[in-house]
Amino acid sequence: MTGRYGLILREIHWLRLCFVMFCLGAFGSMALTQEQGDGSRQIVAEEFTRARPQKPKPSPTQASSRPSKPSAGARQRPNNSANNVAHRPRYKRTPPAANESASVPARKEPKASVTASVELPLSAAKVGVTIWRLRPSRSSDSGARILVMEDAKETELTPERIETGTRLQVNDRVRLTIESPREGYLYVVDRELYADGSMGDPFLIFPTSRTRGGDNEIRPGKLIDIPGQGDNPNYFTLVPSPSREDQVAEVLSIIITTQRLENLEIKDKPLKLSKSQIEKWEKQWGTRSEKYELEGGAGRTWSNEEREASAEGTGRYLTQEDPSPQTIYLVDGENKQGLLVTVPLRYRR
Repeated sequence: MTGRYGLILREIHWLRLCFVMFCLGAFGSMALTQEQGDGSRQIVAEEFTRARPQKPKPSPTQASSRPSKPSAGARQRPNNSANNVAHRPRYKRTPPAANESASVPARKEPKASVTASVELPLSAAKVGVTIWRLRPSRSSDSGARILVMEDAKETELTPERIETGTRLQVNDRVRLTIESPREGYLYVVDRELYADGSMGDPFLIFPTSRTRGGDNEIRPGKLIDIPGQGDNPNYFTLVPSPSREDQVAEVLSIIITTQRLENLEIKDKPLKLSKSQIEKWEKQWGTRSEKYELEGGAGRTWSNEEREASAEGTGRYLTQEDPSPQTIYLVDGENKQGLLVTVPLRYRR
């Protein structure tokens, strides 16, 4: 009897131990889940790229003609291009920098530590922005490069992703790629930002008649490069105004509307706007926004898919499997006729 009683006690003790271990495992798993939910939102990218066309399936003939896999030990050229972004990319919510969404100064900036709740729904309007900083090409680079004219000769440069909050050096060469998951018309306004918070005159830098022939229509999967690949020069050189030593940034206002803006005379050069005009647009379309940066995206280089999807006349669109934008803005969609986000390009002094 004593032996059976002792056996029962041992079994009860073992069950209790298993229960405790189960609870510890469950809480540990929960803690891990919370830790992994550190503001990263994989679904942001999925919601954005869902509007793109799907990658066409290869025909039986194409499938059978695929090259065989390289043999073991065969050397392959490394590929560190943007096409190597994870198949299901993750985005991290980041606080906007100063003068980002400057049209809504009263709103409370989201904290970087926000993990659980998100103010704006995933159904909110979105715009994708990728800032490229150009650097000399290396022999190990794969993917796409851009040809620029320097000292009367062509030079190869490699565009490399940077986050929107990255400080830039004077004379850095940059390019901008914009993508929208909904159809519309794109406008980009540039202003100088000074140390006291004031801004210079606004200039409409896109569209112009020399970039894409003035065509500013935007649609899912179709990238718009600013400047265009065929422009001369096909990059911006960041040089502060010689008349204002206190300039700290260039501030880009990205506007997407459902209808073309009227009474704009598109020319081959940037169009100077009145300050009252940009203030009207900010009041009309500026609203709350949240910014998400692609985890591990900074430093990745321009892919062939992105080059083709932003080139004129190719008819190429990015598919759902192609690289995602470096930065995605979720914008409160109170005004269905348009949206406006501001992106500062800050100088490192």
